[in-house]
Amino acid sequence: MKPTLSRPTTAFVGASWAALLIGAVVYLMGLWNADAMQLNEKGYYFTLLMFGLFAAVSLQKSVRDRLEGIPVTSMYFSLCWVALIMAVSLLTVGLWNAPWPAAKKASTPCPSC
Repeated sequence: MKPTLSRPTTAFVGASWAALLIGAVVYLMGLWNADAMQLNEKGYYFTLLMFGLFAAVSLQKSVRDRLEGIPVTSMYFSLCWVALIMAVSLLTVGLWNAPWPAAKKASTPCPSC
C-alpha cells in the first residue's frame, strides 16, 4: 500500500523557489564583490555552490521518489548524501582557512578592518 502524499501548496513551492533564487543571487553577488579574492578562489566557491545545489536537489528528489514508491537505488541515495556532506564540508573548510580577518568571516563589524 502506497502512502498518500499531498501535493505541496503553491505558496510552499513559491517560497521554496524564492529562497533558492535569493540565496543563490546573494551568494553570487558576494563572490562578484569579493575584490580581495583571486579568480581561482571565486571559481572554487562557485563550483561549491553548483555542486551543493545539485546534491541538495538530487537528495530532495530521491527522498520524494522513495516516499512515492518510485525505486531509487541505495547507491544513488547514498551518493546524494555524500555529495551534500562534501559540499558543506568543503565550504566550511574553505571559509575556515580563508586568509581574512575573523570579523569578515563572522560578518560582524570590525572598526580596524
